[in-house]
Amino acid sequence: MRPTLSPATLAELRRPRPYPAVSIVMSTHRREPGSEQDPIRLRGLLNEAKEKVQADPAVSRSDRIDVLGQLDRALTEVDLVHAEDGLAILAAPGEHHIWSFGRPAPPRVVLSDTFLTRNLVAAHAAERPYWVLAVAADRVVLWGGDQARVTEEQGHGFPLVRSYDEPDPERREQIGDVPSTFRDEETKAFLREADAEAGKVLSADPRPLYVVGEAAALTLLDAAGPIARAATAQIPHAGLAGADPVTVHRVVEPAVRAHADEEVSDALGRLDAARGRRAFTSGLDDVRQAAERGTVAHLVVEENFRATVRDAGEHLVPAEPGAPGAREDIVDEVIERALDTGARVDFVPDDTLADEGRIAAVLRY
Repeated sequence: MRPTLSPATLAELRRPRPYPAVSIVMSTHRREPGSEQDPIRLRGLLNEAKEKVQADPAVSRSDRIDVLGQLDRALTEVDLVHAEDGLAILAAPGEHHIWSFGRPAPPRVVLSDTFLTRNLVAAHAAERPYWVLAVAADRVVLWGGDQARVTEEQGHGFPLVRSYDEPDPERREQIGDVPSTFRDEETKAFLREADAEAGKVLSADPRPLYVVGEAAALTLLDAAGPIARAATAQIPHAGLAGADPVTVHRVVEPAVRAHADEEVSDALGRLDAARGRRAFTSGLDDVRQAAERGTVAHLVVEENFRATVRDAGEHLVPAEPGAPGAREDIVDEVIERALDTGARVDFVPDDTLADEGRIAAVLRY
């Protein structure tokens, strides 16, 4: 239930579907006591979705049977034992998808011709995803990471494993630990291949890249192509091409944290500069309007900022959750809209923007 949520995957989820495309979204809990009620809440929303499908005259009999079956299959596949902060079940004729994500989401059941993706989009941005390329002389592994974990990527041409005409079992047990192997031409060609494959991944899904390996491997990868030289950080550490996810995460975490700190400083600097040239706005109402106009160039949001509002003419006003007309995921809406119009989105620690209404933006004009 935790595949990679790449830009390509998001684009696929957001394309139009045959009606009804059913979206069930809810908050979940990582631990008790809240987790005890998650199965009950999920079944309640699932029953609500089924009732809407069954009662909708625009849904044909065949599509109704199909979608109800998709929802039943999705329920059997949900893993609430390893829940995060939010859950989305998306079902349409011929398909269903289950996504767990790291942001709370208001409970919602929606029938439309597209899936409701704003919470997934915002969660993906907030997780600050990155890549780790672990390099050895005969094995190169790609890991996808976020603030909580790393997971080995089994696609994108990885892992790359170099074969030998005369296998040496003892050498295979010491992957990447024989410095002399970094001087032969076969190793150089192998790392050029790794550079090319990593370049394809970054082109399709740009993220910060952390390259990890012993010093000789990093030096040779530098010479193989542009990937290592353009990496966010190079981390000299042998043995990670055969390591477990916990070890990989522990080794790269200090560099990831340092990069996040740099991004926060850069974001705040951009906001200050925008004030000086009158290309700045702040507060949820004004930022929302700018996002709708497509004039946000850089959106900066506090990590845990949430707000429930309702429309009051041309402005948003506070509202109670569950009240008529309440929009409980308005912040995620703004984030999704900003990303749709090509804006950069950065998250900063809570209270960083306390004087700006928790959200601010650099405007294009």
